[in-house]
Amino acid sequence: NTAWAFATLGIPASELFEAIARESTQRVGDFEAQGLANTAWAFAKLGAPAPQLFEAIARESAQRVGDFNAQGLANTAWAFATLGIPASELFEAIARESTQRVGDFEAQGLANTAWAFAKLGAPAPQLFEAIARESAQRVGDFNAQGLANTAWAFA
Repeated sequence: NTAWAFATLGIPASELFEAIARESTQRVGDFEAQGLANTAWAFAKLGAPAPQLFEAIARESAQRVGDFNAQGLANTAWAFATLGIPASELFEAIARESTQRVGDFEAQGLANTAWAFAKLGAPAPQLFEAIARESAQRVGDFNAQGLANTAWAFA
C-alpha cells in the first residue's frame, strides 16, 4: 500500500495522496479489509483529510467489519477519530464486532478503540464494558500512552 508506506515514513506527498484519494474512492469495493484500514490510517497519520474517500471507506467498511482483524478495527476507528470524521453507521458496526472480539485486541488496540469512540462521542456502552473487563485483566500490557488514553476515554 503506497499510502501506508509514505505515511509510515512521514512523507506528506500531497499530490500523490490527492491522486490516491481520487482513484481509491472509485475502487474501495476492490480493497481487502486490511487495505481499507491501512488507507484510512495512512491519510489520518499524515493529517490528510479526504472527505469523499473517507465516506466511501466508511460505507464499505461498515458492510464488511466481519472481514477486519482486531488491529484493522482499531486502526479504522482511530483514523476516523483522528481526523474528526463522525461515521455513525461505521462506528456502530465496529462497536458490535469489537465487543464480540475484544479478546483478540492487543492492549494498544483496546486503548485506541476506546479513545476513538470517546473522541467522537460515539455511544457504545457494551463495547466500553467489554474493553473495561479486558483491559483490567491485561493492564500490565499497556504502555504509558495506552494507560493515559484509556483513562481519558473512560473519564
